Amino acid sequence: MMLKTATISIIVLMIVTTFGATLSAAEHWVTYEGKSGPGKGKHIVFVSGDDEYRSEEALPMLAKLMAVHHGFKCTVLFAVDEKTGEINPGHQTNIPGLEALESADLAVIFLRFRSLPEDQMKYIVDYTNSGKPIIGMRTATHSFNIRNAEDKYRKYTFNFGDQYQGGWGRQVLGETWVNHHGAHGRESTGGIPAEGKSDHPILRGVTGIWGDTDVYGIRSLTGDSEPLVLGQVLAGMTPDAKPVDGKKNDPMMPVAWTKTYKGDSGNVARVFNTTMGAATDLVADGTRRMMVNSMFWAMEMEDAIKADLNIKIVGAYKPTKFGFGGFKKGIKPSDHNLE
Repeated sequence: MMLKTATISIIVLMIVTTFGATLSAAEHWVTYEGKSGPGKGKHIVFVSGDDEYRSEEALPMLAKLMAVHHGFKCTVLFAVDEKTGEINPGHQTNIPGLEALESADLAVIFLRFRSLPEDQMKYIVDYTNSGKPIIGMRTATHSFNIRNAEDKYRKYTFNFGDQYQGGWGRQVLGETWVNHHGAHGRESTGGIPAEGKSDHPILRGVTGIWGDTDVYGIRSLTGDSEPLVLGQVLAGMTPDAKPVDGKKNDPMMPVAWTKTYKGDSGNVARVFNTTMGAATDLVADGTRRMMVNSMFWAMEMEDAIKADLNIKIVGAYKPTKFGFGGFKKGIKPSDHNLE
């Protein structure tokens, strides 16, 4: 009898321990369960981790919107300090929960210069090669800076050469980091549809694309990239600022485009990338609508894109100004739960 009781106690202890570990791990990310809408049954995984443009604020806002208004299950991952459990965008070596990509129907990537351990990086690489759709935002063009020359995923580094020029950003999204084309912090971005692209599903109902971040430089886009939006450099930090004179706007740089990527599986993924998308950029209805439309387009759900598609922000959203070290301190993933 004593042996049987001891055995039961051990089993109960194992269950409690396992369940407790699961709860502890789950505290490092947040999931919004969509209830109804065209996205019901589909899973979007948002991967944040940049130390300048507040992806840790932008992506939870987009995820709540897509879950509440459109029914998608949305998981948001963060750069987390293992010691405190707090979000720390400057912590470049840890994004827990990347295994969520195994069940994702879409990955939205907003990273900058990450150097993730191989066991975490594997989930991103496997997803990249799966043929499932990918969206990149702002600094995603230079998502990785893997410093260890012996790392099996070294080629994904933003300035890699040889057969994988420009790393993950250029090969998958269409370009890597080049430069600030507009004056950082002084010249904002007005988005103008590229010639013949006004009727593209991603731009359906979109007007007033603007962001207070500057236009990024582009050398050349890879593969079958097609520019959708050009970035007009504005001489000021408001939407009504006038375009700057001179060569900065002649020609204008692409700030949003589509392309495809064929991974190792042989399957071809739809890709949308924008060098806009900082948390403050998404206050503008036009910029936010472009991002929402792009998610539907990436998952081949163009029929669901209506000119009046609901893009209303869920809850309070007062994004922090971009800048290094300017993130809100002491925030944990659970602080982004729906109220």
